Amino acid sequence: MNTIVNTVVSTIPRVELAPGLSVPRLLVGLWQVADMERNGQTLDPERAADALAQYAQAGFDTFDMADHYGSAEVIVGRLLARRFDRRAGGDASRVHAFTKWCPAPGVMDPATVRAGIETSLQRLNVSCIDLLQFHWWHYAHPAYIDAMLELAKLREQGLIGHLGLTNFDTDHLRLLLRQGVPIATNQVSFSLLDRRAAGRMSQLCQDTGVRLLGYGSLAGGFLSDRWVGVSEPTDIGDWSKSKYKRFIDAIGGWAVLQDILRAARKVADKHKVSVANVAVRWVLEQPAVGAVIVGARPGEREYRNDNHTVFSFALDAQDKQWLAAALANATPLPGDCGDEYRRAPFLTASGDLSHHIDAIEPVYAVQNVAGNQQRRLVDSGSQWETLAGYSRALRDGNRIVISGTTATHGAGTVICSGDAQGQAVFILDKIKASIEALGGRIEDVIRTRIYLRDAKAWEGVAQVHGRYFSDIRPVNTLIGGAVLIGDYEVEIEAEAVVSR
Repeated sequence: MNTIVNTVVSTIPRVELAPGLSVPRLLVGLWQVADMERNGQTLDPERAADALAQYAQAGFDTFDMADHYGSAEVIVGRLLARRFDRRAGGDASRVHAFTKWCPAPGVMDPATVRAGIETSLQRLNVSCIDLLQFHWWHYAHPAYIDAMLELAKLREQGLIGHLGLTNFDTDHLRLLLRQGVPIATNQVSFSLLDRRAAGRMSQLCQDTGVRLLGYGSLAGGFLSDRWVGVSEPTDIGDWSKSKYKRFIDAIGGWAVLQDILRAARKVADKHKVSVANVAVRWVLEQPAVGAVIVGARPGEREYRNDNHTVFSFALDAQDKQWLAAALANATPLPGDCGDEYRRAPFLTASGDLSHHIDAIEPVYAVQNVAGNQQRRLVDSGSQWETLAGYSRALRDGNRIVISGTTATHGAGTVICSGDAQGQAVFILDKIKASIEALGGRIEDVIRTRIYLRDAKAWEGVAQVHGRYFSDIRPVNTLIGGAVLIGDYEVEIEAEAVVSR
């Protein structure tokens, strides 16, 4: 490696995402491999690995992929098989491979989880995955907890170096942390267009040491010089731009984007950098962000030199003021991180994913009540349902009534013991699953009642309730100082009326 490359490599800041996991603050994202292989023809793995080796030689030695990014894992596996070392200033560190496991919701027993991870281990040609990031489609299906607890066991066995999440919202990240799962990172959309992660998510990460990995920071290329002063396109070419055009529309439209681009161009001219550099730099300077993921198309478009420029400047107070003034005209995206995959508005390349969510099998099986065709019920598996002779939820005609529900997972595991806020999240997911099994939706809820062991916990639980029901507005009763049995801090019951 020549002296010039060594000098450039040494200037790339690194961050320790977790003990022993030091990576550059810009990661190379390989989601575009799937787009390149859309016609059914896979990339030549050796030639693609050659292209990635050039990134690693330039200091960008950490690659982010997923089990569904085409042949990305195979390509990185070829690179890793070369035992590539990055040497700069006497330092030598191997290429890091971050991947994701994105299973369909279902039973997450040890065999299922191990099989999912072994597939990536084989493709990557490694005995241990540096960072395994987990995605889950539907929180009403509680098997994500089983999956994460099993992944933690595989980490203890040495098959996984560190655990991360992808597109988890704040409440469910917090729940897993309170349940004792060792989570190092959460990969989320984060950009000048999408600032959802800058709120509660960032605060939780700063409080707990979890680092955010930001993607979408260039909004599919829209946050670049190419689009400054350009008329709104009528034909969006690739899937990435299709996705981020939905983000643009959601924040107020093309005129709002142009305001942001003009402000970014002003900052870029001042520092003699590109608009893309400014967009990435803004995300990098967010306090909870560990690194930003910038996409690559192996063997095609190379932006290594421009990526280096991100570290040649910092945003000063005036820069931030210019950007803030433009952002003030943008409508904040609704909800929390990852909501675009789970609820309207579905800001994804495919658009409305409600059909995908509806296709997920109900968590609980429905039983008919003997002698009464109007009645159907579901059990959640709690030992008390059979012992005490009650159901989790019962539908009579168009009315669904949900029993007082606690944070019991499966036969008897208590989720978030001692933490009322975490238990409220799990309970409301359980109530949602019960309603869905009986043909309703959480939007059908007309009444809830909350019982708290400690009245002082009311505010956190009320805020959780608000995040689930602020658009639904059922009537509600909150009772503090209730006598609850066992390790339960909160119990919730609900009633819904299905109009369909």
